[in-house]
Amino acid sequence: MFPTPASLLDRLRKQQETTDWDRFVELYTPLLFHWAKRLPQQDSDCADLVQDVFLILWRKLPEFEYDSAKSFHAWLKTLFLNRFRFRQRNRGPLLVDPARHDVAEKPDDEFADADYSRYLIRQAFRLIEREFSSLHQQAFRKYALEELSPEEIARDLGISPGTVYSIKSKILSRLRHELRHLLD
Repeated sequence: MFPTPASLLDRLRKQQETTDWDRFVELYTPLLFHWAKRLPQQDSDCADLVQDVFLILWRKLPEFEYDSAKSFHAWLKTLFLNRFRFRQRNRGPLLVDPARHDVAEKPDDEFADADYSRYLIRQAFRLIEREFSSLHQQAFRKYALEELSPEEIARDLGISPGTVYSIKSKILSRLRHELRHLLD
């Protein structure tokens, strides 16, 4: 699992560089929406909850003391659930979708700690994929996500297996750089 290192949190704490916040928001918005949609609330309340959590993060991070022995992911989830419960208490009864479950009670959560690193990798790729051509994106997805052989990919896309390896190498290098920037 990727920890959330002190340097990223330190850059966010300073609140001087909006680029780090923009990246942080891009990375964590889908995760927060995933959690929000699993809670007993109306769809229209999900965006408000996510926005509230980011506002709380903006306020709390300047005094947040990062402990590398603890999980930032777990802290974020706790903050998220506390905000949901606070909103629920102050709103009174909500129209509840009975098909939804509390995000904290589902142990096989898609974003459980075991899958958290894969989530960050997918999100980082989403952030950098626009830097590559459609052909490169297709080749990388087929290789990395669909786990097809370079020969199959080459046949499907009309390129050589060597080109597939080259594309994979370029994108992995860029992905490592992006994750290093986000997680150093």
